[in-house]
Amino acid sequence: MTAYPFTAIVGLPELRQALLLAAAHPGIGGVLIRGEKGTAKSTMVRALAGLLPPVDRVAGCRFGCDPIAVDPTCPDGPHTAPITARGGPAALVELPVGATEDRVVGTLDIQRVLSAGVKAYEPGLLAAAHRGLLYVDEVNLLPDHLVDLLLDAAAMGRAHVERDGVSVSHAARFLLVGTMNPEEGEPRPQLLDRFGLVVSVTAPTEVADRAEVVRRRLAYEADPAAFAAHWRSADDQLARRVRAARAALPAVTLPDAEIDRIARICLAYQVDGLRADIVMARAAVALAAWRGLPAVTAAEVADAARLALPHRRRRDPLDPPGADAQRLDEVLRDECPDDDPDPAPPPGPPAPPDGRPPTSADGPPPQAGDGRGDGRDGQRRDGQEGARRDDDSAGGSATGPDGSAEAGPAPAAAGPAYRPRTLRLPGLGDGGTPGRRSAAHADRGRVVGATAPTGRVSAVHLPATVRATASRGGRRIVSADLRQARFVGTEANLILFVVDASGSMAARHRMSVVKTAVLSLLRDAYHRRDRVGMITFRGAGADLVLPPTSSHGVAVTRLAQLRTGGRTPIAAGLRVAAATVTAERRRDPRRRPLVLLVTDGRATSGPDPMTLAPLLAGTPMVVLDCEAGPVRLGLARRLAAGFTAQWLPLAALSATGPGVHDRRRAA
Repeated sequence: MTAYPFTAIVGLPELRQALLLAAAHPGIGGVLIRGEKGTAKSTMVRALAGLLPPVDRVAGCRFGCDPIAVDPTCPDGPHTAPITARGGPAALVELPVGATEDRVVGTLDIQRVLSAGVKAYEPGLLAAAHRGLLYVDEVNLLPDHLVDLLLDAAAMGRAHVERDGVSVSHAARFLLVGTMNPEEGEPRPQLLDRFGLVVSVTAPTEVADRAEVVRRRLAYEADPAAFAAHWRSADDQLARRVRAARAALPAVTLPDAEIDRIARICLAYQVDGLRADIVMARAAVALAAWRGLPAVTAAEVADAARLALPHRRRRDPLDPPGADAQRLDEVLRDECPDDDPDPAPPPGPPAPPDGRPPTSADGPPPQAGDGRGDGRDGQRRDGQEGARRDDDSAGGSATGPDGSAEAGPAPAAAGPAYRPRTLRLPGLGDGGTPGRRSAAHADRGRVVGATAPTGRVSAVHLPATVRATASRGGRRIVSADLRQARFVGTEANLILFVVDASGSMAARHRMSVVKTAVLSLLRDAYHRRDRVGMITFRGAGADLVLPPTSSHGVAVTRLAQLRTGGRTPIAAGLRVAAATVTAERRRDPRRRPLVLLVTDGRATSGPDPMTLAPLLAGTPMVVLDCEAGPVRLGLARRLAAGFTAQWLPLAALSATGPGVHDRRRAA
């Protein structure tokens, strides 16, 4: 289908500028586009491919070798004179989220390697994208090892395959563009740093702009060819500017004074490492070339800083991106006094009037408090079954009909996070989602055995293959002898927090300790690539305050907003947990859940929580016991025994604390 024209896209001036700079200077290192769904991220990336200069390739070469400067190590080489060249547009290669490592870097035909001694290599997507554009949608959902492969290839300009004693290498220089929705979770900070430029986009907020987007989209769908023809002149003019900027790059001067300015800005902004300085310098040169200037000025340095720096100062992996935008403006005002705080985009071909959209909020806005305050205990339960009651406010506020406090102080704050013990699921998972928590069958990791293959052999277990050959009396390996290696690695899980937010938590001043523990576990889940969800129970019921998500930063926000008060309906929280686990198993049956129940076990509302045990049978569970004080009833410990769960006192959660008590000790 005809691609949507680049110049027909309404708004998004910062994204437009970043993509054009990366097209003019591929050495910038690619662009990551962060934005909510439906903001034309994919449309603009696909449209960019039509603006890239055409390339000549060696005829018959599967790796897109340049006929003027052929790769001497090309697996399809050597390419000797006379070389036949064929021209064509720059490649646009899209990498799907479900791609495997073999599909990305290519694969070796192990059977031919072992049986015939021939190095047979099937190129992957990196080879197809050579000298073109590689587009990765939802890059934050890719497994870490695939993102590492992509960024290493983009940085070095080469892709490597090392497997079973066979090595293959080929050129892989491409413009890398990734898109992501922050609601699905953030990439690791060290991976963000590898992208040259990062832009956050939002949908237009003006009625006229939104209406124009709809009109143009409908016109495109009615007649794509006619719509593209209408905008072809503007796109062609922009493509010529890209080629002219590329040609002008070697002539642009970067004065020493501007290099010093770049270094001062990076130091003042407290970025990690030196990659920011280098990317800023390249982006500033590209801006000068784009604007037809002979040398870089302070204006180009300031504009480059806005694209290259904001994602590089994040100290805390769970801090929201963009939190330091004000600090960057302050630094630029000091270092670039003539800088316009809201510069217009560089001149370009005719395009519709575009207004700068507001900066992305990078996540859902803070929610207002629910009006219910902190609570305190009224009467102490005597440990026997029977009715008991909690007063609802440490400050003496009134209670509502459901037993919850209607008003009260601000939510308790969490203290500094610590390194918690690693809570792992028992048994072996089937490796549905690579991660760093629980043991699982995997495509890579520790070799634990071999099996007869059911399809193509991706990793040969050589000793088992040799034994199979010897057992049939053969002296040469044939396909029937090949054995697939079996690996055990680690997987990511779903960590479902079920948090007691009743009045007893506030009365004993425990909510701050509980929030600190949950915050520490959230950080651990982030590093282990888990999905997280959060349920709270208080008053007369329970709420799924955070459906399972990969956005750990949102979970931290929900935790900070958590208030306490009211009775303790543990059964309601467990019922919502069971329903959430059931729904997630239908959505992603290969991801194993772990339920973390954070409570003192004092159920003061609703049915006996033990009656919910059948609903969570077979679901791994840990009860974090929050009970404190000189007199302890051990109710959370009994609850853990009833659910065949692991019991862990909150004080023992720290990795440097006392030992973990398992369910056998809790019984």
